[in-house]
Amino acid sequence: MNVFLWIVQILLACMFLLAGVMKSTRPIATLAQKMSWVNHYPAGVVRLVGAVELLAAIGLVLPLATGIAPILTPLAAVGLAAVMVLAAVYHLRHKEFSGVGINAVLFLLAAVVAWGRLAG
Repeated sequence: MNVFLWIVQILLACMFLLAGVMKSTRPIATLAQKMSWVNHYPAGVVRLVGAVELLAAIGLVLPLATGIAPILTPLAAVGLAAVMVLAAVYHLRHKEFSGVGINAVLFLLAAVVAWGRLAG
C-alpha cells in the first residue's frame, strides 16, 4: 500500500506542480486560450490558485519524504481534493462538463492519498 500511495502522490505532485507553475508564471492571455475560467477571475486569483497548487504539490511529497511534519502530506491531499471540488462546481455552473471528469479523477486520487496517509 505504501508503494501505491507514493506512486499516486508523485503523479499528483507532478500534475499540480506543472499546473501551478503554469498558472503562476504564464500570461493570463496565454492561459485563457486553454482555460476559459481565467477570464472570469482577476489575475491575482489565477496566480493564487497556481501558488496553492504549487505548494500543495510540494506538500504531497516533501514532508513525508523528509520526515519533517509528515502530517502535512495528507493535509495537502485534502486541500487539493477541496480545490478539485471547487473546480468541478465552477465547471458545472458554466456547463463545461468535459472539465468535471478530470476534476473527479484528481479528487479521487487526492482523497485516496489523504485517506491512505491518515489511516496508515
